Amino acid sequence: MKNKTDRFKYIVVCVGIAFVMLSYYVYQIFFTPNFGNKEGDKAFTLYIKKGAAFQQVLDTLDKYKAYDDKTSFAFIAKMLSYQENVKAGRYIIQPGSTNLQVVKKLRSGAQDPIKITFNSIRLKSEFAERIGSKFAFGKDTLAALINSEAVCKKYGFDTCTILAMFIPNTYEFYWTLSGDAFLERMQQEYTTFWTQQRKELAAKAGLTPVQVSILASIVEAETNMSTEKPTVAGVYINRLNLGMPLQADPTVKFALGDFAIKRINHDLIEQAGNSPYNTYKVSGLPPGPINMPSITTLDKVLNYESHDYLFFVADPARPGYHIFNVDYRSHVNKANQYRKSLNKRNIH
Repeated sequence: MKNKTDRFKYIVVCVGIAFVMLSYYVYQIFFTPNFGNKEGDKAFTLYIKKGAAFQQVLDTLDKYKAYDDKTSFAFIAKMLSYQENVKAGRYIIQPGSTNLQVVKKLRSGAQDPIKITFNSIRLKSEFAERIGSKFAFGKDTLAALINSEAVCKKYGFDTCTILAMFIPNTYEFYWTLSGDAFLERMQQEYTTFWTQQRKELAAKAGLTPVQVSILASIVEAETNMSTEKPTVAGVYINRLNLGMPLQADPTVKFALGDFAIKRINHDLIEQAGNSPYNTYKVSGLPPGPINMPSITTLDKVLNYESHDYLFFVADPARPGYHIFNVDYRSHVNKANQYRKSLNKRNIH
């Protein structure tokens, strides 16, 4: 009788120990950090493409050594039915994350948005490369969209003016957003930017919103000085009103596709020929913006300075600033002084 009792006690103890050990193991694989445990580890960004299988998720995590224990992660993923429910997206996994935290995040599709800032972009090809490559749809898809006459027309633009739709700012998107959805969002942002007040200011200047963007792109390229932008805009508006050529150097650089040019001369103007962007030979605004002007510059153009200036040239005594003139003779004198300063510095 005693032996049976002892044996029973022994079994109970063994079962208890096994239960404790199992409980501890379960606790470990569920709640113990399994990601980014090494000293100096940073947050890991996991990209999962549409249609990816669980094995592809594992392969990516293996490749970047994102976790310590693959088996426990796969076990929890199976327990929580994630292996059969992989969702595409961009997920940031913080150091010290547990299997449970990561699996729950991936299973729910709780993506982390990406922040994208548009600035200092001149060409559509540059825009497609820099911005399209940040999304799952890729640069080629974005390039095809903004070069499609039908797509551009859908949003009220053409293939020359489409860049005006993208108002430079910082935006949040999901990595899995489609190319079409990206354009839809950008049109919404464009519509929001162009308030009734801004439209009225544009009309007062004799410009459409797109024309404001085109003119602002020239002003953006002409000066970095915020205080000068309304004055420069006023010069170009005076010229437009008089039917004078804009004669804007940045448009010649754009026509030639060479933005490293320091000095526009007669030969370069001739080389640009009758390009619609050569504002020395073609009157009026060019057919599209030559860059993506900032919101600040757009507003400076809308609130341009009303004056009688028709000419301006860089001020050799104040780098970055310009000298404005009403009459051509005074302008030529100042321009000659500026050319001499360039010659002294051997700038061609």
